[in-house]
Formats: sequence, C-alpha cells, structure tokens
Amino acid sequence: MSSPEQRLKELRDAIRHHEERYYIHNAPEISDAEFDNLLHELERLEAEYPDLVTADSPTQRVAGRSVEGFETVEHLVPMRSLDNAYSDDELRAFDERVRKAAGVPAIAYVAEMKIDGLSIALTYEHGRLVRGATRGDGTRGEDVTANVRTVRAIPLSLRGGPAGRIEVRGEVYLPREAFERMNRNRENTGEQLYANPRNTAAGTMRNLDPSLVARRGLSAFVYQLVGNVPGATHSELLAGMAGWGLPVEPHWRTCRGIDEVIEFCREWADKRSSLDFDTDGVVIKVDDLAVRDRLGATAKFPRWATAFKFPAQQVHTKILNIEVNVGRTGAVTPYAVLEPVFVAGSTVSMATLHNAEDLARKDIREGDTVVLEKAGDVIPKIVAPILSLRREGSQVWVMPSTCPECGSTLRRDEEEVVWRCENTSCPARLRRSLEHFASRSAMNIEGLGESLVDQLLAQDLVHDFSDLYHLDLVTLENLMVSPKDPRSERAVPRRLGKVGRNVFEQIQRSKANDLSRLVYALGIRHVGEKAATTLARYLRTMDALLEAQVESLHQVPEIGPVVAASIRMFADEPRNRELVARLAAAGVKMTTSLPEPAREQAGALAGKTFVLTGTLATMTREEATETLERLGAKVSGSVSRKTSYVVHGADAGSKLDKARQLGVELLDEDAFHDLIMRMSS
Repeated sequence: MSSPEQRLKELRDAIRHHEERYYIHNAPEISDAEFDNLLHELERLEAEYPDLVTADSPTQRVAGRSVEGFETVEHLVPMRSLDNAYSDDELRAFDERVRKAAGVPAIAYVAEMKIDGLSIALTYEHGRLVRGATRGDGTRGEDVTANVRTVRAIPLSLRGGPAGRIEVRGEVYLPREAFERMNRNRENTGEQLYANPRNTAAGTMRNLDPSLVARRGLSAFVYQLVGNVPGATHSELLAGMAGWGLPVEPHWRTCRGIDEVIEFCREWADKRSSLDFDTDGVVIKVDDLAVRDRLGATAKFPRWATAFKFPAQQVHTKILNIEVNVGRTGAVTPYAVLEPVFVAGSTVSMATLHNAEDLARKDIREGDTVVLEKAGDVIPKIVAPILSLRREGSQVWVMPSTCPECGSTLRRDEEEVVWRCENTSCPARLRRSLEHFASRSAMNIEGLGESLVDQLLAQDLVHDFSDLYHLDLVTLENLMVSPKDPRSERAVPRRLGKVGRNVFEQIQRSKANDLSRLVYALGIRHVGEKAATTLARYLRTMDALLEAQVESLHQVPEIGPVVAASIRMFADEPRNRELVARLAAAGVKMTTSLPEPAREQAGALAGKTFVLTGTLATMTREEATETLERLGAKVSGSVSRKTSYVVHGADAGSKLDKARQLGVELLDEDAFHDLIMRMSS
C-alpha cells in the first residue's frame, strides 16, 4: 500500500495528465465523472494531510477569495507589438527586407495562428509557475497570477524545461463555445450580452475575484520563450514547450520561404471558422534564433516577425425585411432582417443599414440577395446588393414618416442625415435611455440589461431614471421574468431571485457615482463621455450645469456651440429639471470628486491632441482618456488637421477614415501603450 505522500503525487500527476489531454489536446482519456473522482480523492487526502499540500497542486488553482487590486510588475524582456501585412505583396516585401538585412538568399519561417485574446507573460522558476502578468505597456504589466492559476490549460508546474527563471509569452482567450454559453446564461438572467470573446477574455482576466474567473472557462496558448532559451530555432522551442506540458496551438508550420507562408495564410483564411477560438490572421516569424538576434527590432516592432491580417469573410444572403430601430436619443435607424447565415464564427440574422441616405446610395431593397461581411470579424455589414439576382418589380425602400413605436411624426435637421422621433415619452426612447443610463460608462448598474428593462417597463414599475432608485429589494427579487421567447409555449416565468438582489445592490451603489457619470447617463444630446467629464471638472455641481448659459458654456474647453445649445435646451425643459430633482432626492450624487483644472500640471504630452475611436481590449475609453490627460494631452471627439494622434481599437469607424485622409498619425492599441510607457518613464 502506497504512503499518503506517494498517493498524493500519483493523483496530482494523473490529474495534470488528464487536464492536458482535455484542455490542451481536446482528446480526453477518461469521463468527467472519473476525473471528478480523482480530484475529490485528492481533496480528501489533502484535507487529511494539510502539511503535504503543495503550491502546484490542482486543488490550489482557485484561492477562493478576491484580491484587493493588481500590482504592476516588470517583464523580463519588453513585450513588443507586431507590424501588420494585409496582402501577398506586403508579405513578399517583408521577406525581402528580412533577407537583405540578414544577408542571406533564403529564410525559413514559422507560421502560427494569431490568437485573438489577451497577451500574457508567465514566469516559471525551477519549473513552477510563480507569476502571470498582462502585457500592459509592454515593459510593465498587471500581476494577475491568481487569475492565471484558474486557467486549466496553463500548467502550475512543468515537465522538465530549463532550470532557473524563464518567461513564457502567450495569449489567454475565451473559446467560442464558452463565450456562447456565457451569453446564453446572461440572456436568461436579463443581463447585457458580451460583445465578443476577445474583450470578454480581457475583462475577465482583470476581474478581482479568481473564483469568477475560474467559472468563465478561459483557455490559453503559448508561442514564445524568453530568458534562458534552449535550442537554435523557434520551431524547436515550440516543440519543446509542448513537451513540457505548455499549451502550444497545434496548427503551426515551418515554411521554407515566403511562398509557403503565403500558402499557409490562404489555407487558414478559408478554414479559420473551423477553430474553437477567434483568429484574425497569421503570425510569421524567422525560425533561426541567431538570425533574429542580428535583425533586432525598431522602437515599436521586431524586424524578424510580422502579422498577416485575414481579409473580412464575405457570404451571400437574402434581405427578408427592412425595419427601423428607435434609439435612446430618438434617432431612427434602418436595419435588415436577413435569412440566417454563418460567417466568421457565428450565425447572423440582422445587420445595420446606418441611415436612409447610405441605404439609398447603395440601393438596397427588400428581397435583395446581398454580399455580407463582418467588419473586423465582429460587426455584420452589408457591402452591396447583387443586382443580377434582384427580383422584378422590387421597390425602392422609403423611410417611414412616423415612429413605429409611438406614431409621432419623424423629423430631420437640414444638416443631419438621421431621422428622429422627438417624443421624449416614446416607449422605445425610454427603453434605450434606461439601458444607456445603466451602461458601464454611465451609472454602471451591472445586470440591468435589455431583458430586465423590458420587464420593468412591461410591469409599469419604471417611468423614468429616478424610479430605479425607488425599486425595493422584495420587488426585484420577486420580479417574474421569462428566460425564453415569451411567444413560445415553452417559456416558463421565474423569480429573478439572487439576480434581483444583485441588481438592487448595484442600483444603490450607483448613487455614489461621480457627477461626470450622471451627466453622461442623462443622455443629453451631443454630450459624450469626454464632454461629460469636462463639464463636471469645470462646473463642479449639477446646479451649476443647469444654470450655465450658452456663453459661459463656451468658455469650457472642448464645449462648442452645438453642445452648449444642446445642454441649454436640456436644462430649459421643466421635465428634465424635475427628473434631476427626483434623482437628487433619491440620494444620487450631484457633485464631482475629479481634480479641478487649475491643479493640473503640464505633462509629457502637453500640447498634443488625441482622438480615440473603436474599442480597446485592455482598457476602457474612460481609462485611456484619464491616462492621456494625466500626461497633459487633450482628448477630442473629432478629427481635424490639428489632431496629433488617432488611437484606434476594434470596430473603428469614420474617424479612422478621416484621419487617413488628413494624414494624421495612427496608433493601434500596442503602439498607444508603447507611447504611454515612454511618456510615463
């Protein structure tokens, strides 16, 4: 009979083996029940012999308590971003530069799938995981070790590997299956759905509760080793890391020259949807490590690697109907109801048509067969109709003259392309306004999403924002919601229960939010996050904002005549003042804690103007704005010839196009982090 110490080692080795088979190779050798039995036996033995518990035991993946915050740590070697290539010609130009700089006639490359997740650096000492850190600014990142330990694809200890301290680079990602499961659960509980797996993975890794991170089902792949590097080639390193039990994405290939690289990129541009993770391209690296050392790096990118970005996937589908949606500001936007079609990893059944002018310019009609793609592999976009397949007698689509929700006449300003419903009591406006009021950048009431808002309105519990603060705990806990389509016979109403209690707590917590959040949450036309923050910092109180005249508003930086007039129009409406008074009576904070402008000091970016567009994976727009302003920069909402930089994330729109037209310098998220790091040092 084996000793407790020996049996514990056998159990830990067996569990790690089966974790690797399941989470890395997707080839389990035992059933879930058998795996659970092994884990339960380990837990029982460790409870009986607590002195024999080790830090790398599978039972120690989740610490069971939240951390207070993330410390900043320094990477062993800076984590640089990659330059991009978008065509075969650009790949050949990259190859020519590499061969010329290396002084050789031919180069062998390694082509790897580009994982769309959050970059991570894993530090192992003598084979044991001691730290996990985010990329951060490339030199310093956040210590997320407690969260990394919950990712079962990442081993807590290695089988062999170099002695001493090494740093392994990789990507934490959310598998598509896990992402879809999370969104189904959130839909059933009335919570706002997550936008895409990449942002969800990034947000999850920055959560302060490791037990929540463990439930999300994150996974990981590694692709680089720095520090004590054995071997002469990158392909040897990948094989070596896989042998140590690290999760290496298995579809990498050694390519003898750029032609084989291009073949690999074309192959996976077509096959990418077969993978269980999002990928937007292929990373190409020089295989010979000695050649890499000779090539070196620029201030931003290594010269020995590039990232080839896949073109957007396009499919054909049919427009069944063209309908309109009423937004929180009354903007009425047409959208297409489509025959469901699978593209870029998900099934699409709707696509925005932006505005009536854009729809007319493209001449898109009901019944048309159209070309559809996902912009950035995320947002469905109709490229054009296929005119040869247009049915006879099809009619040009005409914007309705009345609001589909309340019947009010739609109006359009001469200088705008957007039609609007001006009825502030329109049910659609209230619904969208409540969703905006509760959104993360506004009052940040987590759990108060579209489904729950619909239930509150349907049961006549909320008529404006202030009513949220008069909802009692019992009402929210006992609120009946349907997890499925209410038109379905299978819909079974149920109590909101714990979710209702969480929403109640979030509502109460939101009372203490800064004035800047409240100003943005009110949905004043033309007042975005940046303008709301500026107004709060300069005017300090809600009373001062409501009393400010157009002339004094003009004196506030970044507040122009259009925004000033819109604020005055809001303040002059008696019902809006009554709403603010009811919010104040409910205990909502009406002042700001932001530093006064006079106390600010000029920073390294003084005199520079930035514009932010798209979604950043590693920080919110608010956080990016605060960082830039702390360094003395101005953040504007529009692009002009005076703009110094445009920072663009996922789903960047017209601001990015205008910046290119004006020749404004562009910064992707990695380059933005590099700049912030340099300016902060």
